Amino acid sequence: MPDAADPAPMNARRKFRREGEERRRQDLIDATLDSVAEHGLQGATVRTIALRAGVTAGLIRHYFPGKEDLLQEAYAALMGRMTEQAKAALVMEDASPRQRLAAFVTANLNAPIIDQRVFSLWATFIGRAGADPSLARAHREGYLGFRNEVEAVVAEVLAAERRKPDAAELRRHAIAINAILDGLWIEGCLAGEMFSQGELAAIGIKAVEAELGLGPLEPDDFRSNRPEI
Repeated sequence: MPDAADPAPMNARRKFRREGEERRRQDLIDATLDSVAEHGLQGATVRTIALRAGVTAGLIRHYFPGKEDLLQEAYAALMGRMTEQAKAALVMEDASPRQRLAAFVTANLNAPIIDQRVFSLWATFIGRAGADPSLARAHREGYLGFRNEVEAVVAEVLAAERRKPDAAELRRHAIAINAILDGLWIEGCLAGEMFSQGELAAIGIKAVEAELGLGPLEPDDFRSNRPEI
């Protein structure tokens, strides 16, 4: 029996249980995305999701009240992962704001974000969002979350240019840049074989820099850590 004065064993059990439950939720979300990709929204029943996850339908209901809740979480996870993958490109040592912007655009227009399966899932969910308030809410939250990241990158770039945009200007730039990235992303997902390596990213960087009114790059901006496109 553990010493009552030493709570470590109990804390360890609590931590293990919490991490286990979070892992189980993620496994169920992954199984849901796989089922939707294979069977569509209608065919991705609680039973098919349970079979893919190797659990009982009752266990799924322990974590999610119903199928709609599970679909909402799955769609939110899909969009959240795309945003996190793009944000990871911003972690660059000794990079200028312009380089970080180019890396962010490049990440959004290359694998794993450009991916036919990801696009198919997104299109499946978005096709239902107009009639499903829970999916519409997940879409709105995901869109605004990504747009906030764009605003932060833009603010950093413009500050380096000694420009002081207000919130309304940052919002307009973020909306326009999101539209640029969305359009090129769809083209890359649907017809990636039509474009040369790095072509979409190069077009995206040029369009985004034009949107921000950025001039030619200084020589120092062509350092070796400029992202490959």
